[in-house]
Amino acid sequence: MKEVGVYAGAALFLSIIGPFNATPGFPGWAIFVYWFALILLGSLAAEVAGRWLDRTFPALPLPLNLALLSVAAAIVVTCALLAFETFVMSRRMPLGYAPRIFGLVWVISAAMTAVGYMAEKSIAAQPPADAPEGAGPVETFLARLPLKFRQAELHAVSSEDHYLRVHTSLGEELILMRLADAVRELEGGGGLQVHRSWWVAKAAVRDVKRQGGKVFLVLASGKEAPVSRTFMAEAKAAGLA
Repeated sequence: MKEVGVYAGAALFLSIIGPFNATPGFPGWAIFVYWFALILLGSLAAEVAGRWLDRTFPALPLPLNLALLSVAAAIVVTCALLAFETFVMSRRMPLGYAPRIFGLVWVISAAMTAVGYMAEKSIAAQPPADAPEGAGPVETFLARLPLKFRQAELHAVSSEDHYLRVHTSLGEELILMRLADAVRELEGGGGLQVHRSWWVAKAAVRDVKRQGGKVFLVLASGKEAPVSRTFMAEAKAAGLA
């Protein structure tokens, strides 16, 4: 809901300043809907691009990641603007204007990407309401699980779409969270990310398995966490591979 409020606020601001002179003569509500729809479209483009980047380049530096997300959003929104001008407003825009329009859209997209990241970070940074006072990273993270897991040993965390599967000494549980946010929350918790989809606790690793050139960490529960080439150096430095 917080994201929708941010989008609505941005749409209202753009409706007032009226960039690009894109909606001449439109009633106020139509102008708001126009900008709100474009913001949602850009957000969707950034979300899709973000998932692809997380899978393909999991160790990408944050500034570069955010820059690429803003570019992806700007490309999609620019195409939508040009299509609207051509097919709805019947104003064929010279092709030479496209780079200028893209630049203006990218400025807005970059600002929205930064605001979205800060809003998401502020939400992710909030510990669970019932986390013990003064708890460490692992205890705080486990407070997100049902009560029976609070005293468990954390073995690993693996991603499944928008969910995380939390592997513990008392079993597994699914929670709605991104792996990137979990990794940030578990910083200093005695573990590390070893794959684009896996974070493991060093104390939970019982063996290292090599098969067909691939490396797997065998956890106390018997589960096997893959180690990708991207994170191999970190795993070796931690004595896990």
